[in-house]
Amino acid sequence: MDENFQEEFTQIIKFQPPLYKQRYQFVKDIVEKYKPKKVADLGCADCSLLWMLKFCSCIEVLAGLDICANVMKEKMHTLSPLPVDYLQPSERSLTVTLHHGSVAHKDPCMLGFDLVTCIELIEHLEESELKKFPEVVFGFMAPSIVVISTPNSEFNPLLPRVMLYRHPDHKFEWSQAEFQSWALETARCYNYSVEFTGVGHPPTGMEKVGFCTQIGVFVRKYPQTGESVQSEKPTEAVYKTVFKAVYPSLKDEKYLQNAVISEVIFTAQIIKHRFMSKRKHGDDPERKSEFQPSVNCFSDYLGKLVVERNMEPFVSGNEVYIPLATIFSFPKVNRLCGTFEKLCKLIAGKVTLSSDGSAVMFNIEHE
Repeated sequence: MDENFQEEFTQIIKFQPPLYKQRYQFVKDIVEKYKPKKVADLGCADCSLLWMLKFCSCIEVLAGLDICANVMKEKMHTLSPLPVDYLQPSERSLTVTLHHGSVAHKDPCMLGFDLVTCIELIEHLEESELKKFPEVVFGFMAPSIVVISTPNSEFNPLLPRVMLYRHPDHKFEWSQAEFQSWALETARCYNYSVEFTGVGHPPTGMEKVGFCTQIGVFVRKYPQTGESVQSEKPTEAVYKTVFKAVYPSLKDEKYLQNAVISEVIFTAQIIKHRFMSKRKHGDDPERKSEFQPSVNCFSDYLGKLVVERNMEPFVSGNEVYIPLATIFSFPKVNRLCGTFEKLCKLIAGKVTLSSDGSAVMFNIEHE
C-alpha cells in the first residue's frame, strides 16, 4: 500500500530492488514454499500483488479487499484474462475476486483461505479497527498462514524528510519491540506461532536499527474445524464485490474440448505433411517408420491396435487418413485426453473422421 509515496522517501537509501518489490517477492517466496491454493490480500490497493500472484501455478483462488473501491477499480482490469488465456487455457482453474470493505468487519466470502497477506496495512487502521483486526483475521478467517508487514519506526531517522510517519494516512508506526509485542500476544490468543523478519536492510554498522519494513509470518498451530467456522459465520455479506474474473481452464469440458480439437488437427496436419513429403520424394524401405509408436506408450487396448493394424497414414483416392491411435501417441494429445476413449468422445462430430471413426481424414485433391 502507498509504495510510490514511501519510495520517494527511500531514494537516498536506494533499495535494490525497490522496497515494495522486495515485499511482494517475500510473499511470492512464501507462496512457493507453502503452495497455498487460496490466497487473500487485505488492503490490496492497486492490485499489484494480486497481479503478481496470479501467475503462481499453485493458486486457484485469489481475493482482494480494500476500503477504497476507486483505487482497486483503476487497476482491476489487469486481473482480467487475456486473449492468450483463451487460446491456451491453463490446466489449473483460477478465480480472482475483489471486494470493497473494511478488515474490521467479518464476511463469509473471506473464509477458507490458506494464506492471508496484509502488506503495509495495519498502520492505516484506526485504533478501533486495529482492536477488531486480530479477531477478524486470526479468529474468524483463521487461515493457515498470515503475513503482516508494517514500517519499522526505528528506521525512520535514516529516511530524509520523514518527520513523524512515512505517510500522512498512517495512524501509527511501531518500533521492532512494539510490533513483536503485539504480534506475539495476537499469536498466543489465536494459537499461532510467529517468526519475525523483514526487507530493506539497514546500512552497514547500523544493524540494530533493523529492517526498513518489518514482517511477521504467522502459522496456525492447530487446524480449525469446520464446525467452529460455521458457528461464527455472519448471516449476511457485508462486503461489496466490485470485480470477478474466472479464467478459462482445461478443467472446464468446453475449453478442454477446444484444446483437444485444436491439438488433434495440428498434429494430424504435421503427420500428413511429412507423410505426403515422403510419398513425393520416395520412401527408403530400410527406414523404420517415424510414425510407428512404441507399444510401451499405450494401454493394452492400444498395444493390440499397434499389432493388429498398420499405424501409418494411408491414402485412398483423394483422401489421406491419419490414424487416431497415431495422433494419440503424441505426448500433448495423450496428456490432454488421458484415455483413447476420451479422445474419441471429445472430437466426435467436431473433426472429419473416416467412416469407422478410426482416422482423421483430409481431402488432398488439390495437393
